[in-house]
Amino acid sequence: METGTRGAGEAAGQVIAGLEIDQWKYLSREAGDPRMHAILSVRVDGTGGGGGPGGPLLAQVLAVDCSSSMTWPVEKLHAAQEAAVAAIRKLPDGTPFAVVRGNEQAAVAYPDTPRMARASARTRARAERAVREMVAGGGTCIGAWLDLSRRLLAEQDAPIGHVLLLTDGKNQHDEHMPLARVLEECAGLFVCDAWGIGDGWDGRELLRITRRLHGSASSVREEAALPAEYEQLMNRLLTKTVPELVISVTPMPGCTVRYLKQVFPAEVELNAEDGTGRFVTRAWGDETRRYQLCLTADPAGRPHREDLQLAVVAVDVPGDDAVRLPPPRPCLVHWTDDPALSGHTDAQVEHFEQHQRLGEAVAAAADAHRRGQLDLAEHQLGRAARLAHAMGVDEQLDRLARLVRIEDAEGGRVVLLPDVKAVDFQHLITAFSHSTYGPASGTGPGAAGAVPRGGATVRCPVCEAGAPAAARFCPSCGHPFEARP
Repeated sequence: METGTRGAGEAAGQVIAGLEIDQWKYLSREAGDPRMHAILSVRVDGTGGGGGPGGPLLAQVLAVDCSSSMTWPVEKLHAAQEAAVAAIRKLPDGTPFAVVRGNEQAAVAYPDTPRMARASARTRARAERAVREMVAGGGTCIGAWLDLSRRLLAEQDAPIGHVLLLTDGKNQHDEHMPLARVLEECAGLFVCDAWGIGDGWDGRELLRITRRLHGSASSVREEAALPAEYEQLMNRLLTKTVPELVISVTPMPGCTVRYLKQVFPAEVELNAEDGTGRFVTRAWGDETRRYQLCLTADPAGRPHREDLQLAVVAVDVPGDDAVRLPPPRPCLVHWTDDPALSGHTDAQVEHFEQHQRLGEAVAAAADAHRRGQLDLAEHQLGRAARLAHAMGVDEQLDRLARLVRIEDAEGGRVVLLPDVKAVDFQHLITAFSHSTYGPASGTGPGAAGAVPRGGATVRCPVCEAGAPAAARFCPSCGHPFEARP
């Protein structure tokens, strides 16, 4: 595994960005479509919290589902109202905010002026009254809610726009305001976190929204839990003081950037700016996020048996010269004819690809259950249990145990429970969209970060680095291994 060192030493009161690259650099010269995958670990430290001298950092819209399905059970609308109130109470003075009432249309429930209100004791109290007076009725058009939120936030100069969206149903009236079009118009303008409540919402629809708008999807099984969840989310949101961070990927001649996507803490789509290698990420506090980078290159005419620079990765915080940035890091390739080397992958890459397969298995199980194909649903949940066991994520196994009796996690043998409902799969889809951190990163050339696709590993007698058992030389120091039968 190749790793970049962490950023410079931390200084009190200074924001510091860090960057690490985890990869297995060996690619086969014979592969038809050679792809280099790497995990970028990007961290920010020392952000502190609160607004700066230029005014509030955050502008907040609360979009509350007020469709007719929210009227039953009555606790559902009450929980949604109390959660919105809990979020409003957390807003610092001066924060622009608004409450959107959503059904097949969207309307501003508070304030009753064309512009967003500024948080104060008086406006927070008025907003609480307006929220508690909201009544439910009508259908669901999530695109309309997001479009109104976009127009409200466009009038604000706060650098971080955020929408907290709650729904209990599917997007029934997409023809009124197509969600696909609205997401494209909203992308890059604000962050959206979405929550499901009740039993009629669609987990993949929430993921479609949050992955495009740099947020995350969650849900509550018990309505009464929602206000506390909103409080925790607002607490985290108010620590974010870096509006955006740019990851730049500069490929060498003959190399192409296939994609860069966030894989931790949740998957987020990233699109390069205007065809460049600049990918903008949104709203940072003190945190670490991980991204999967995929590159392709043509080995024709390139040297082999030596390290070559495939791309250079750098991070930048636009408009803030005070942030201490790490130096750019190289992404390497080493073209080889040794299948024992090219047959491996990096442990970090494998972890997040397994997590993606885990989510795919759960989604496939949900589809099968909806069609009444219970045997297929059970099979897919068994596949998910096998993946979760291999990854060592006990929390995910516990979640699966709500739907199946796990008889053999390693072998993927499970039995579907008789009282499983459709919404249980939706809770599982949103829960599994939050990835685990992954294996610990390596700290130097001796780190054993490769995962064999088959076979075992050995230790180099010179540098003690891990190497594939069939390798002819050490991938870290080049020491030749004795021929093995």
